[in-house]
Amino acid sequence: MSSLLNRRRNVPWIHRWSRQIIGAIAVAGAANTAYLLVNKLSKTVAACPTNGCERVLESPYATVLGLPLSLFGLLAYIGMAVFAFAPFLVNPETNKPLRLNIEKLTWWFLFIGATAMTVFSGYLMYIMTSQFVSKFGVEGICYYCVASAIFAFAMFAVSLIGRDWSDLGQLLFTGAIAAMITLIATLAIYAPTNAQIAGQAQVSQQGGTPTIPVVNTSSAAEIELAKYLKQSGAKMYGAYWCSHCHDQKELFGKEAVKELPYVECAEAGGTSIIDQCKQVATRVEEQTKQPFGFPTWEINGKFYSGTQSLTDLAKNTGYQGPLNFKNGA
Repeated sequence: MSSLLNRRRNVPWIHRWSRQIIGAIAVAGAANTAYLLVNKLSKTVAACPTNGCERVLESPYATVLGLPLSLFGLLAYIGMAVFAFAPFLVNPETNKPLRLNIEKLTWWFLFIGATAMTVFSGYLMYIMTSQFVSKFGVEGICYYCVASAIFAFAMFAVSLIGRDWSDLGQLLFTGAIAAMITLIATLAIYAPTNAQIAGQAQVSQQGGTPTIPVVNTSSAAEIELAKYLKQSGAKMYGAYWCSHCHDQKELFGKEAVKELPYVECAEAGGTSIIDQCKQVATRVEEQTKQPFGFPTWEINGKFYSGTQSLTDLAKNTGYQGPLNFKNGA
């Protein structure tokens, strides 16, 4: 008994608690990404001390393969939590061989998973710094993204030092392969997005407004509504990087968007009217008691936040034209 206790004392504390630490970090990461996913699906703005979170989380970089990036992050953190806690489900006294096999296997999953998440998070930190922080300073920081990157690196560090790896050569080789595959896959996934952003930047330098192209076509109903909105003095305040603004434009379609009374509020938006947007922001916060976000509609002196259905826009403006909207009521 005394020799067993001595052996336990000689085991570094980090080795005894490494799985619990990784599991706890994974749970925190899952909570972080779950919150962002709920906000994305409900089309609400995540609470943030600056506009940086909205800028980043509403940008094209926040979507992967047509799905919210936060969904993939949530699944990754849940997987890490499962790998961390799985061995504790097996009683070491009644089934020691199984417990040892699960521990050995899941350690490799934890290391590979943490390596991949660290590389991916590192790339996203590069994107945030180069595309947002460089332009907006502190206002370009997404604190939820920074937290996720810290969680990923912390899990990687603990997986590296959290056990006595017998073959460091194999560990380094495996880590290098995992990092290389992750980086190649990440660059491939974001290649279309980077090309799109580059095209937007070129448009901005030429004096235009960098926007994501609208794909849907318009019917006569959408075009008539857009014209009526302009004639009635309505305004849609938005930003070129705002995905909800793009969703709103897709409801109108590309032909109707040309008639839309749209006001660009992003500083890099080429045709932005910053002073007007600042004045409107104050009025919005006074009237709605909520922060000014995108898109925001101004109709007959009232403000409506978020993507509005075409039926609601028609009703709120008194539009009496055709209502057989093609892209959704």
